[in-house]
Amino acid sequence: MRIMLDTNILISIVIFNSDKLKKMLIDICDKHTLVLSSYVIEELEEVTQRKFPSKKKNMAEFLFQLPYKLEYTPSVILDEKVLNIRDKKDIPVLYSAIISDVDILITGDRDFEDIDIEKPEIMTPNDFLEKY
Repeated sequence: MRIMLDTNILISIVIFNSDKLKKMLIDICDKHTLVLSSYVIEELEEVTQRKFPSKKKNMAEFLFQLPYKLEYTPSVILDEKVLNIRDKKDIPVLYSAIISDVDILITGDRDFEDIDIEKPEIMTPNDFLEKY
């Protein structure tokens, strides 16, 4: 399966050192294809710089060593109407997951809870760990 992670999951792994999420990431990398969007990478770098500047080097090393497929997030979202999400800042994340043809989007963001689409399946880390 192709699995995309949202920024908040990567922050939790690197900055907050979540063992549970680290194990999930290892499992994803071993058994599936990890996909990250250019938008998530950019957001990750911006959040790290703004909120955790002392962890900037750790984040860069983490991304350098992480085996993932990079998918480009277009600067223009062509069909925002189909992306009915409360926080409009999350549109590029969801749009990237859709156009990248990922099977699962893992996020801890509650704004994704009410999204009703067939693919990708949107899951929390706990949902993913219970199911897979």
